Amino acid sequence: MSYTDALDTGHWAGIGGLAFAAFALGLPFQRPGLFLVALVGVGFAAYARLGDAPEPDLTVEYDLSESSPAPDDEVTVSITVENTGSATLPDLRLIDGVPPGLSVTDGTARLGTALRPGKRATYSYTVTATRGTHEWEPMTAVVRNASGSRERTVEIEQGTTLRCLPELAASSDLPLRGLTTPYAGRVATDVAGSGLEFHSTREYRRGDPLSRVDWNRYARSGELSTVSFREERAATVVLLIDSREDAYRAPDDETPNAVERSVDAAGEAFSALLATGDRVGLASYGPEECWLAPSTGERHRATTRRMLADHPAFAVAPAEGPFYPSITLRRLRRRLPADAQVVLFSPAADDYIASVAERLDAYGHQLTLISPDPTVADSTPHRLARLERDARLRGLRSRGIRVIDWGERPLAVELTRATRRWGR
Repeated sequence: MSYTDALDTGHWAGIGGLAFAAFALGLPFQRPGLFLVALVGVGFAAYARLGDAPEPDLTVEYDLSESSPAPDDEVTVSITVENTGSATLPDLRLIDGVPPGLSVTDGTARLGTALRPGKRATYSYTVTATRGTHEWEPMTAVVRNASGSRERTVEIEQGTTLRCLPELAASSDLPLRGLTTPYAGRVATDVAGSGLEFHSTREYRRGDPLSRVDWNRYARSGELSTVSFREERAATVVLLIDSREDAYRAPDDETPNAVERSVDAAGEAFSALLATGDRVGLASYGPEECWLAPSTGERHRATTRRMLADHPAFAVAPAEGPFYPSITLRRLRRRLPADAQVVLFSPAADDYIASVAERLDAYGHQLTLISPDPTVADSTPHRLARLERDARLRGLRSRGIRVIDWGERPLAVELTRATRRWGR
């Protein structure tokens, strides 16, 4: 607990001057009323100078209704303050250090009260949970003397922590392109072997499974042949989130910015890919570096969940450090497995990120862009920005890159429409 020196509040400023003026006017004119005003003013001035702001000794306890909520859950924060000192606090004002990433939706994070020694005061408010780990900042306590003329500010470092992890629930399958690994999976290839979809027939070889012999052909011609099916293999996918300052755009103050929407979408995509046996990794393209190599399994799921919630690369506000785009891109290329395809999450708010998408696709990492739309059409500059973004997306499509323009509809709806469009 850290104190500041007691300061004058100016609450009674001018009362002494008023008393002197009343006395100065009443003396030559012999007005008793002015003498009475002067006497009252002197009394108030003396009262204001009596006593200093006490030095408080406070203990704060936090109680959260849920310490690990899901995103958008409401959490009630209950705070109990106890005066463990020996001095009475006639005027105590508390301001809780609510984390910047949380918003108070019910009640207030402030309290005004008086506390005698050994007494407690309790108040509560409600916040809406958002993704990430939120640590409370020190509580500010302002203590005044009985007259309110002197005050002392105290910081109480007895906060709490709320951790909100994304659910990583898959709302729809993510359509992938043909770049695959040798592992069995769900992506159809042009390789003949075991699978579900017919590929071709060939001459029977000793050791071929009897279940794959074309018995109909044998009945017609007496020739033994083996049926080959189109193999389905697993994919290696890296989910790349554009976390540059240009990506932190939103249509309005009430709507999540494009990075927040990208993180949510990446969580859905990760869960969907992992459930279908694909190897999935996570990376960021911004000032804060994030890299998680593609893998599978529940431990990998837990690691990704923590990174999407806590990693500085996906913070609710842009990182303040320097960003070197070329160096970051070269480092990303060295880390990407040769057989990896990339799913880029970006609002495509500038031409540079479009060039990054083209380069990654040209390097052999077949790229799909999922682009949350942050544009509005309420003014001429905003309409121009929307037209420029639309032209950017059309240019990427013309180069063979798959693009999902994600507007207000749920991502699952956009994925379903894109799957039908690409399947034509």
